Amino acid sequence: MKTPPCSFHRGRQGPWVLATLVLGGPAGLPAAHAFTVDITPGPRALFLQVGTGTMTGGTFDNNGTPGDNGTVNTASVTVPGGQLGSGSAQAMTTNSTVTASAWNGAALCASPAATGQVYVGGFYRRPGNGGGTATLSVSTPAGLINANGDTLAFGNVAWTSSGNGDATPTIPNGSFTAGAQTLLAVTRNTWFESCLAFRYLNTQLVPAGTFTGRAIFTLAAP
Repeated sequence: MKTPPCSFHRGRQGPWVLATLVLGGPAGLPAAHAFTVDITPGPRALFLQVGTGTMTGGTFDNNGTPGDNGTVNTASVTVPGGQLGSGSAQAMTTNSTVTASAWNGAALCASPAATGQVYVGGFYRRPGNGGGTATLSVSTPAGLINANGDTLAFGNVAWTSSGNGDATPTIPNGSFTAGAQTLLAVTRNTWFESCLAFRYLNTQLVPAGTFTGRAIFTLAAP
């Protein structure tokens, strides 16, 4: 799992820039659906990929092995000065290039360069039928902060969840809140995945500067 930060910038005369760093994960292509799918019980394991990640030896459904990856991806947006605080949401872009499902290699997310979609996927595995559920959550501070100590509430960043052919998002649409928030309950021996497109809500005027923060995605099980 990776740990992400967030930043927001505006030159004294120039546009505003909001950048949110999100976590990392693998790459892998056929058409896919954002979904949950049963996996074979086995030794207790948790795997979470957000953005770039590592899966060696093929995709997970073809005996691929997930591994650690230190990449921390970003999502960012430049808000034109004339649009600042207008209430017109600004789509964010990402430096993640992952479009394929780590489960089966199918095309899941649209081009990140065009849509800003960030791949999120993983699994909770354990032997037998016990063990309850794992929890996918994200934690953020109350706000992003600039060099002068000015703050911008993290709730100004929201996301839309989707996936090619996905009628109902696996991870619900939402926005960041201060502290920890639950995104998804993952039942034992289940794989899940979605594509999150982030946006800056742009509902308020804020001082000039680069605002930074960090969102930490976690998959945990009892």
